[in-house]
Amino acid sequence: MRSFAYGSAGARDQVKMEFSSNDRPAIVSKIDDMKYARVLIAAFLVLVVDLLPAQNSPAPTKTAVFAGGCFWCIQPAFDKAAGVIKTTVGYCGGTEANPTYELVGSEKTNYRESIQIVYDPGKISYEQLLDVYWKQIDPTQSDGQFTDTGPSYRAAVFYSNDEEKKIAEMSKEKLARSGKFKKPIVTEILPAMKFWPAEDYHQKYYLQNPEHFEAFEHGSGRVSFQERNWGEKP
Repeated sequence: MRSFAYGSAGARDQVKMEFSSNDRPAIVSKIDDMKYARVLIAAFLVLVVDLLPAQNSPAPTKTAVFAGGCFWCIQPAFDKAAGVIKTTVGYCGGTEANPTYELVGSEKTNYRESIQIVYDPGKISYEQLLDVYWKQIDPTQSDGQFTDTGPSYRAAVFYSNDEEKKIAEMSKEKLARSGKFKKPIVTEILPAMKFWPAEDYHQKYYLQNPEHFEAFEHGSGRVSFQERNWGEKP
């Protein structure tokens, strides 16, 4: 076709027409192939991303709240439990905003000293947390815990949904049937209310003031109760 390049205008037009009609399908085919290749590459990248472990995605967590008398004394066991991510001691069960230790200790509110536990349900279950909880308290005492008596020291499991309520009730019944205690299990199972963190000097008190903590824990009768009923301090 190039032999007509210097011929007449009609010949040149004929060349253009023939070139255009002959080469267009090839060009279109190449464009389609490129688009198809891009689609395949994009699909492959999406598949690779989906298959890669979500290293930067935080594991889903859940939260549990228990009241067990002196909150200093129930924190160590949960801190040691595998699967527990974070614990915070504080107040739950009342309605006053921003409760303080002094206000709660006045016994003029419905707050109870409590612990909030953030945990990985893939490593520890709610039922297993309850197993830890029962070993930290006297579930047969209704007026407080050990030498700490009064409304703010009463034990309770605060459930946040129907599933937690059911698990807590079953766990309580299981403990009652175990024959571990001769007296009835009286620990309350209550709907969760807003949890308020306690003052900083209460957080991980067993680490901040280990000597005072140990003296208090033993003096309260908690340790001897645990050893008597569970064989050792849990």
